[in-house]
Amino acid sequence: MGQEPVSRQELIRRRRSRGFVGRLHELAVFRENLARDPSSEAYQFLFHVHGLAGVGKSTLIRRWEAVAREAGAVTAVVGEEAVSAVEAMEAISSRLARQGCPLRAFDKQLGHYRQKYHEAEAAMAGLLPDGDGPGTALEPTRASALTAQIGMAGLSLVPGVGAFSGVIRPEQVAAGLDRARAVVGHRLRSHEDTRLVMSPLEILTPSFLADLGGVAERRPWVVLFFDTYERTAPLLDTWLRDALVNEVYGPVPVNVQAVLCGQGRLDPACWADSLDLVTEVPLEPFTENEGRALLAARGVSDERVTQLVLSLSGRLPVLLDALARNRPQDRSAVDDPSDTAVERFLKWERDPAHRDMILACALPLRLNDDVVRILAPAGSDGLTRLRELPFLTHRSGTYGYHDVIRSSMLRLQRQRSPVDWGRRHTQLAAAFTTWRREQEEGLSLHRLWDDPVWRDHRLNETYHRLCARAPSALPEALHDTIHACAHSAESLRRWVRLLVQAGQDSDTDHLARTGQHLLELASQPSQEKETLDALLVLPDLENPARALAYTLRGQDHRLNGRNEQAIEDYTTALSLDPTLARAHAGRGHAHRSLCHHAAALADFDHAIGLAPDQSLHWINRGAARQDLRHYEDALADFGQAVEIDPRSARALAFRGHIHHRMRRHRMALDDLSHALTLDPEHAWAYAIRGDVHLTLGDARAALADLDHSLALAPDIAWSHCWRGEAHRALGHHAEALADLEYAIALRPERGWFHYRSALVMRLTGAVEEPQRWRRALEILEAQAAEEEASDLARSNFLVALCGLPDWGRAESQLETFLSHSPSPHQVIEAMDDLENLSHAVPVDAERLSAVLGRLREQLGSARN
Repeated sequence: MGQEPVSRQELIRRRRSRGFVGRLHELAVFRENLARDPSSEAYQFLFHVHGLAGVGKSTLIRRWEAVAREAGAVTAVVGEEAVSAVEAMEAISSRLARQGCPLRAFDKQLGHYRQKYHEAEAAMAGLLPDGDGPGTALEPTRASALTAQIGMAGLSLVPGVGAFSGVIRPEQVAAGLDRARAVVGHRLRSHEDTRLVMSPLEILTPSFLADLGGVAERRPWVVLFFDTYERTAPLLDTWLRDALVNEVYGPVPVNVQAVLCGQGRLDPACWADSLDLVTEVPLEPFTENEGRALLAARGVSDERVTQLVLSLSGRLPVLLDALARNRPQDRSAVDDPSDTAVERFLKWERDPAHRDMILACALPLRLNDDVVRILAPAGSDGLTRLRELPFLTHRSGTYGYHDVIRSSMLRLQRQRSPVDWGRRHTQLAAAFTTWRREQEEGLSLHRLWDDPVWRDHRLNETYHRLCARAPSALPEALHDTIHACAHSAESLRRWVRLLVQAGQDSDTDHLARTGQHLLELASQPSQEKETLDALLVLPDLENPARALAYTLRGQDHRLNGRNEQAIEDYTTALSLDPTLARAHAGRGHAHRSLCHHAAALADFDHAIGLAPDQSLHWINRGAARQDLRHYEDALADFGQAVEIDPRSARALAFRGHIHHRMRRHRMALDDLSHALTLDPEHAWAYAIRGDVHLTLGDARAALADLDHSLALAPDIAWSHCWRGEAHRALGHHAEALADLEYAIALRPERGWFHYRSALVMRLTGAVEEPQRWRRALEILEAQAAEEEASDLARSNFLVALCGLPDWGRAESQLETFLSHSPSPHQVIEAMDDLENLSHAVPVDAERLSAVLGRLREQLGSARN
């Protein structure tokens, strides 16, 4: 019977094993552990391999992986390509599947998560309800706000956040959680899906560990390797500790081992209480005997050559191997003591063109065929020859030099010929510029940063411009950094890492220090404002970039309720760039939140004037006009938004709402139903349509729509209020009270919710009714007494006094309301609310009729 065919990867592992030299002690530590009974005290399940770059960590864990495979283990190696715990689990699942051990349940749940995350991200890209009640505008934000808000809100979502939790202010956490939950809830179908997106680790990790446990039952060992851990530790530390040590997400079989492999020590802030469970395996440069053994294995026998190679390499395994590959036997080739290790290695490459190509290919951050063709001689086989180099590594579909070798080569080229250094980086920048522009074809300007290929080309283009001439390239690079900040937390981290690396590689201290400071800020969850603060004090920032930075900081202020500070930043931005429509729109929202209606309208007017083709600006102004009960003008704005984008469910929902307020209920139903055809997950449209059904007396239809709305977005306070009204109309008093109580819990400052709850309590005879009335009147009276009180606030207080009833105060408030010349629409709304009161609870018909009569007189006078 023939043997099973050997896979390519298995063949590679065997060949590398035969060439493995040294690290006998480290190999013995791992082998002996595999031979132990997992129930014994000596057994170890968590290893940490650490040491300097180039010391051979990755080589050692590849050998450990081969040893584990020989013992019957199933293994997975995860590198720096996993930028989150979710991606780490995905990578492990993929590698185990290739060994015949798929994690099927986890893979299915991961696919569902990816779908729901993209849906939630799409919702964040547009306008979202701010929760201030019916008729409020939706606020503009960016898709990256989802990551920022969730990162601030949920420690379980961003692995590594534990290391920074001490610097997160409690009010930031609460504000971020509330906003993220409300926004995500508008898009997702259920509470379970919302929880999956908001806290994916809480849902995905137990499924992952359960499937992993199934594999562990069938195989003697499961060994997980986390390579380049110095890069991924901030993202994976807390998750790995909680999963492997604390078993927060469920039990982990004892035959599951983990190996962390990185340059530095484990973060004590995360691992301090678990270090006794970690087997530390520190790697130092080879001893002289180990270095000699490696050189002998490579055929280097001349003692003088051996001594020189040992000296030049510092006995770092990666340099030893690189210098020994061509088996130098003549000391004369390496007898110049001033030459660096890199130069010594290149002297053994006899083809000058190939030698020059090797040096030039150290310049790019990553290599692929396209990049190598720019640098390789005409007719060269380029990347094929480079793959023969021992220090070429493969990462996420591209290649790159080992950091130790690359750094040495960069220093050599920069010092040897600054002119060639600048010329080649300029050549590479031009190539990436061409590729970026080609990628832009077919992409709208506001979607460029959402395209990962475009972002990658732009990042490489910026890196090479900085290396070629940092002082002139830095202002544009900082502008891009601000755009990256607007896009996502991960984009920002990539961009500031780029500044650090370009500064180090070009030996530009100012650039490296700037990037390092920004990186320290960007590495902390939800530190957008602090990063923007740091950018704004940089003298290299030019006015367009500075205006964008002030705009983004204004948005951060506004999203966290600091509207006065937001207005100040938006105003500064507009002083630098008056044509920035985004700043006008943002300031308009801040003014609107503060009830500065005239200022809000002026800002939305400017935004429309600068970008009349953007339907969102028309929606914003329409909502502001709706605040003032200028329904005809608002209807015109919403109509224009629909004309610009006929498939905008948001615009149709707003227009449906305004039709409802204007008592055009059938037209409202048409618009809202059309909106829901375009977007079946538009929770707010379901809620408004439910309110329309309530007005038309169809409580059952209202209940169906409101149930659907709350299934999609469980935490919209007005949806709970309206569903409470539907339940009351159907005689379901307990359910009505539960919904109204939930609305109060979400928005305790809304006096109207307290008022509606007090009415239901009257029907049920609840002992808490007097207390609820007191709270409702306190809030409504305070709002009605404010200097800039709206007609709505005075109307609501009047209705509540009639419901109490306190007819004396009600008559006084009626005169106050009428003395401010309310709009006809607001008078009609007051009459509608009083009619609803008479249907909800017993009321003195004569006294109520007198109030309604005065309102009718006012309405008649206004129309005449």
